[in-house]
Amino acid sequence: MSVIAVLSVNMVTANMLLSVFFLSGALAACPPHTNLFITAPQNMEALSGSCLQIPCNFSAEPEQDFNSSRETFGVWIKTEYRFDLYPNNEIFNSSKTVNTYPMNITGNLSQKNCTTLFSSLVTSYTDTYYFRIMNWPFRATAVCDPIQITVKDSPPSPRIEISGILKEKQSVTITCSAFTPCPHSPPKLTWNLQQDSHNQIEENTDGTFTTKIQESITLSDQHDGYNITCSVRYPVNEGKDNKTAEERKTLSVSCKTTRVCYWILSAHDDSWDIS
Repeated sequence: MSVIAVLSVNMVTANMLLSVFFLSGALAACPPHTNLFITAPQNMEALSGSCLQIPCNFSAEPEQDFNSSRETFGVWIKTEYRFDLYPNNEIFNSSKTVNTYPMNITGNLSQKNCTTLFSSLVTSYTDTYYFRIMNWPFRATAVCDPIQITVKDSPPSPRIEISGILKEKQSVTITCSAFTPCPHSPPKLTWNLQQDSHNQIEENTDGTFTTKIQESITLSDQHDGYNITCSVRYPVNEGKDNKTAEERKTLSVSCKTTRVCYWILSAHDDSWDIS
């Protein structure tokens, strides 16, 4: 057999072994006989001292194994879903009155709603979480749908966006938004465009929430170099303290003629000519 033929056989063998390796890894992450699935964000961020609302719905496979007329309990497991091997990983069980972590299932489990409120967060709660249903004799864990929760000490800066035709004498809408992991205790947004702007809490498509304020202005030459400052204040520790963050954007003008000017929103002292 030629050297080229031997190399070809070895490459095919190596590719087959790699395929088996990756396939087995995928199957290990999601076993073929999984009986519970949840719809929830895969990654969530939260703020220490505050709470996190986890939007969650579940489905059973096969569907008839779950009977809503039976008593149903929800369980949250951290790190490793095989809690039979690691019993301390079960950190919440709705059948118990005392639990390890401050969680509460606010959704109606009989309607397959497992929405959960995670309170009094600390950074050590950063972990991977699995949801489990007990609906005897049906019992299953959503091993294919882990949720990665990251708890941070500092909030992210709010986000400033501008929309509309960025041209002189045109009205544009400026929006400042902040992520809202705990809609029960939402952040407060303020800025220098308008005092006492109305804070709106909007639900996102994945069930999470965002707090926004908006203001419409008509652009003129007086806005050249104008700094927009938006601040966010998050109540923490049951409202006893606050955590804050701030974002700034600068309006600048680029003129084609002495009378026609195009407006742009610059970030970090950078500007783009949109003409």
